[in-house]
Amino acid sequence: MFEFHPSKVATFKNDILSGLTVALALVPEAVAFAFVAGVEPLVGLYAAFMVGLITACIGGRPGMISGATGALAVVMVALVADHGVEYLFATVVLMGILQILAGAFRLGKFIRMVPHPVMLGFVNGLAIVIFLAQLGQFGVPGEPGWLSGTFMQGSILDVAWLEGTQLYMLIGLVMLTMAIIHFLPRLTTSVPSSLVAIVGVSLLVVGLGLDTRVVGDIASIKGGLPTFHIPAVPLSWETLMIILPYSIILAAIGLIESLLTLRLVDEITESRGRGNKECVAQGIANTATGMFGGMGGCAMIGQSMINVNSGGRGRLSGISAALFLLLFILVASPLIEQIPLAALIGVMFIVVIGTFEWSSFRVIRKVPRSDAMVLILVSGVTVATDLAVAVVVGVIVSALVFAWEHAKQ
Repeated sequence: MFEFHPSKVATFKNDILSGLTVALALVPEAVAFAFVAGVEPLVGLYAAFMVGLITACIGGRPGMISGATGALAVVMVALVADHGVEYLFATVVLMGILQILAGAFRLGKFIRMVPHPVMLGFVNGLAIVIFLAQLGQFGVPGEPGWLSGTFMQGSILDVAWLEGTQLYMLIGLVMLTMAIIHFLPRLTTSVPSSLVAIVGVSLLVVGLGLDTRVVGDIASIKGGLPTFHIPAVPLSWETLMIILPYSIILAAIGLIESLLTLRLVDEITESRGRGNKECVAQGIANTATGMFGGMGGCAMIGQSMINVNSGGRGRLSGISAALFLLLFILVASPLIEQIPLAALIGVMFIVVIGTFEWSSFRVIRKVPRSDAMVLILVSGVTVATDLAVAVVVGVIVSALVFAWEHAKQ
C-alpha cells in the first residue's frame, strides 16, 4: 500500500501554490522585458516558460526561478535594432553553448570567491533596481518611463506620472496588497499570502468595477505552443562575428546573475546548491530557447524571492510555475489579463523590503572603511549599469584593497 507522509504532501502543496504565485508575477515582467529588448511579448513569455522549466528540472538549485530578465534585455536592444530578431535567436543559442562550456570547465566554483561586502552591495543594489522598475507602472501608458525600460537604467527624471483618481486608486490597491501579504501569515500559513493578495485584490477590482490598469492593458498574452525554429541567419563567418560579442556578454551576465542568486537562496534556505550544474542547466535552457523563438534568460532574483518566501523549496515549484505560465498563454489569458497591475506591484514591493539588507545600515560604521566603500560602490554601480558590471567592479576593488593592505605590511 502507498504511504502518504503529511510533510511530503504539505511540501508538494507549498511548491504548487508557490509556483502559481510566481507564474502570476512572471507575466508582466516577461512582457515588459520583451518590450525593453524590442521583441514581441510572446518571445519573452516563451523564454520565461522554457528557461524556467528546463532549469527547474535539471538545475543546481531547487527552488530558484529563471526566465527572461531585464539585465539581458538591455544588452539585446542594439542587436535587435541593428540586425533583427533572428540574429537574437542565434545569439541566444551560442550564449547557451558558452554557458554549457563554463559548467563543463567548472567555472561556477569561482562565484564563491565573491567577497561578502560585494554580496551585500549586490543585494542592496538589486532591491533598488527592482523598486525602480516597479515605479514605471506609475507612469502614463505610452509616455517615457512607462513599464521597465527607463527604470532599468535607474532614471526617473523624464517620467510622465499618473495623476488624480488613477494614481490614488493604484496606490491604495498596492497598499492593500502589501497589507494582506504582511498580516495574513499571522492568521494562517496554509496558503501563500502573495497568492491570496493577488486573487483577493483582483476579485475586488472586478467585483466593484474599479478603473485601474490590468495586465491586459500591457499586451495580450494569448498564444500557442512554442514551435521548433532554426534561426534564419546565414551560416557564415560574418554572422559569427556579429553574434559572438553579444553571446559572450549575455553568457557572462546570465551566469553571474544566476550564480549570485543561487548563493543568495543558499543563505536564505541554509542549504547548498551546485554552481557548475546550474551553469550547464542555464546553457541547455538557453540553447533550447533560441531554437524555439525565445529571448533567453537567467535566474530571476525577484521571482526567486517570491518563491522562497511563499514556501517553494523543491524543483516542483519552478516546474509548476513554468507549466502554469504555459497554461496562461494557451487557455487562461482572458482571466490573467484581468489581474490588476497594482496587485503585482505590491508583491514586488514586499520582495524589495525582504531583499534589502537593512542590517547593512547598522554594521556599516563597524566594518573597515574599505568594506563599507565596496558595499556602497557595488550598490551604486548595480543601479547605474547592471548587476554583472557591479560584481566585477566590486571584486576588482576588493582585490586591490587586499593587495594594498598586504603591501603595507
